[in-house]
Amino acid sequence: MGFSAGTYVLQATHGLVYGMLIFLVASGLTLVLGMMGVLNIAHAAFYMLGAYLAYTITTYLGSFWLSLLLGPLIVGALAVIMERLFIRKTYGGGHEFQLLLTFGLFFILGEIIRVVWGSIPLTVPVPGILASDIPYFGLRYPLYRLFILVFSFFVLIAAALILSRTRAGIVIRAAVSDAEMVDALGTNIPLVFSAVFAGGAVLAALSGVISAPFLSVYSGMGDDALLDCFVIIVVGGFGSLPGAFIASLMLGQLHSFGILFIPQAAIVFQFLLMVAVLIVKPTGLFGEKE
Repeated sequence: MGFSAGTYVLQATHGLVYGMLIFLVASGLTLVLGMMGVLNIAHAAFYMLGAYLAYTITTYLGSFWLSLLLGPLIVGALAVIMERLFIRKTYGGGHEFQLLLTFGLFFILGEIIRVVWGSIPLTVPVPGILASDIPYFGLRYPLYRLFILVFSFFVLIAAALILSRTRAGIVIRAAVSDAEMVDALGTNIPLVFSAVFAGGAVLAALSGVISAPFLSVYSGMGDDALLDCFVIIVVGGFGSLPGAFIASLMLGQLHSFGILFIPQAAIVFQFLLMVAVLIVKPTGLFGEKE
């Protein structure tokens, strides 16, 4: 069966949108892993919680834009509490303890979400200003999907500028490089690590909020995000933001064109990509040997 050129462009755009959406999730996890050395499996639950908060705030307060502001702030506050009460105790203990603890937190948060919101899929309406379609290579394309693309780029560029150009970003990078020296200079290292952990959670929650009208809200979305994040981190390289970016875009295109050509086996392609990359470079595309 043949497809028009417009269809291929449309699918490529779908892949770019989905790739940027999952990169927004994976970037927070990669940030925490690369800067703090914490492999936080509960990160996917922050994404899911952001989506459910978007549903609740939009339903009861009538504003999706308010949920885009409040949802990530609530999730960020929860992340600070989790980091101080639980995650902080695993520093220096190796990834094994972090995996066990954060897996447990992931399942606990998932069950709490099911108790509060149930397991029936929920829908969040697209904001009225973005509810239309626009002409796109001879076809029609949802304006909200383009909003996801632009918003994701904006957030990630803003995060990169904060880390590279602001005093707070310099302190964070210095604390990662030599925590003892920065601590001796009077910087509160535990506070810095709490801020990094919360920042990663905020990125996940932002992705959850903007994905709610796009993918709907369901109890298994955290599992799906965790699977995608796992593939992205392995393919891109542990702790590498550039690697996560490239891997997310590749995964987005595989997802989009896999559904177009072989929908029954679309999920297999991401694992084939992971296997191929690991055979060629076991540390991932941008990973380095320790």
